[in-house]
Amino acid sequence: MTLLATNTKLEKGTKLDWTTKGLSLAPANLSGKQLCPHRSAGCEFACLNLSGMGVFSNVQEARIKKSRFLIERRADFLVALNKELVNLNKRAKKGQKIAVRLNVLSDLPWHNMIDMESFKNLYFYDYTPNLARMIQFLNRELPANYHLTFSRKENNQAKVELVVAMGGNVAVVFNKLPQSYLGKQVVDGDATDLRFLDAKGVIVGLKAKGRGKKDNSGFVVKP
Repeated sequence: MTLLATNTKLEKGTKLDWTTKGLSLAPANLSGKQLCPHRSAGCEFACLNLSGMGVFSNVQEARIKKSRFLIERRADFLVALNKELVNLNKRAKKGQKIAVRLNVLSDLPWHNMIDMESFKNLYFYDYTPNLARMIQFLNRELPANYHLTFSRKENNQAKVELVVAMGGNVAVVFNKLPQSYLGKQVVDGDATDLRFLDAKGVIVGLKAKGRGKKDNSGFVVKP
């Protein structure tokens, strides 16, 4: 079973000469165990799990299979993941720019499960609504090759404002991208997924997609 793959959003990095691989697990508790502990009703409703290729049953089955592999045979899963990362690191050592997003649809503390810094030629990144983890990142307590962007939800506005005050970047889903939000410049987060290339202290604007276009929870900001 291959764990790391790509998708349409990740592939947008190729125009900047980056190859991006991601790990797509089944979000929330679709696998029988909660893989998004900081979820909200709004993000579950608007989740991109069912967008793109996610509409196909075989894709959903593959995500659940990977998730159960992690849940039921964690040691074996991590061995398999590390092997794939070793191969990617070898490619990157030869000059290829390679990024890895391990939480495409989940929100797990991968920095505690693998030795990211041992893959010196890879760049890891994620989005997270986990404030404690985001503060660790801003305080430079996470691996040097791991970048985080905080995720706004309908129920964490105070945390968003704290991260902004600390100089962190926040991803916000809008029905239409404004020029600024909370006094910060909004950049187009749909152009690529390479968040570690964003300037510091910006709002990463993402356009509502799929069911998110019908959101009424406040998850999607409507300026």
